[in-house]
Amino acid sequence: MQIITKKAELEQIVRACKMRGQTIGLVPTMGALHAGHGSLVRRCVSENDVTFVSVFVNPTQFNNKEDLLKYPRSLERDAELLHSIGAHFVFAPTSEEMYTAEEMNNTFSFDFGGLDAMMEGAMRPGHFNGVVQVVSRLFYLVQPDRAYFGEKDYQQLAIIHYMVEHSSLAGTFGDLQIIGCPIVREESGLALSSRNERLSPEEKQTALAISRTLFASLEWAKEPKATVQAVRQRVIDAINAVEGLEVEYYQIVDQTTLLPTDTFGHAIGCVTVYCGPVRLIDNIKYA
Repeated sequence: MQIITKKAELEQIVRACKMRGQTIGLVPTMGALHAGHGSLVRRCVSENDVTFVSVFVNPTQFNNKEDLLKYPRSLERDAELLHSIGAHFVFAPTSEEMYTAEEMNNTFSFDFGGLDAMMEGAMRPGHFNGVVQVVSRLFYLVQPDRAYFGEKDYQQLAIIHYMVEHSSLAGTFGDLQIIGCPIVREESGLALSSRNERLSPEEKQTALAISRTLFASLEWAKEPKATVQAVRQRVIDAINAVEGLEVEYYQIVDQTTLLPTDTFGHAIGCVTVYCGPVRLIDNIKYA
């Protein structure tokens, strides 16, 4: 496995892969890798001739500078994991290599077709601008046939689908397939996240109430008189009742449009919860 830090070197390697007629898979990450990332990489390795993994903590998608500074970084450990599961190349640039000073200091502009109007988009202004900025840059550089993303960041996945299929960038990336992969959880049910590293053992136990409540809500939704609004409020109340947890939002939306829905058919519930100072996200599909 080879670690690449320069765009010019990356482009040279990609050209060589293309000349050999090899299929290319890409797994974009911000590092601090866990078994969830590992599942994406394993699938990528199994479905492509060459697997590239980016490890880059993207500063333009953080609207909270403290959160950016505290985001865990562990390139050496990440590289060991990626080597063990068959990745071929790791792209780990610096911010200065990835962006010009102008790009760092000016907000990237993109029409999200309304997909950014709620949930993470509402709570983290500018976040998805940064996500689209870095992901589109990676797509240009790596020119993948397939790119793999976890469904835990469900709104992000929907926006990336939109970017490739319906926006002004549609067609730019050829026949690129965006592959969404299921959430990977610990045996306890806690959704794997790089941010879990910031949880104390006690906070990690407290955080289990998030997934437990989401899974319980599947049964609540089946009750004869259940409504979307009632189940939504019940989830919020149940999580907030746990000392140490505070719901930032819980929305039940259509899986495709991300618009609020009054039916559980084709619905997904997306939640963000603060466990102490750590912001955790999770979701559950109702159908």
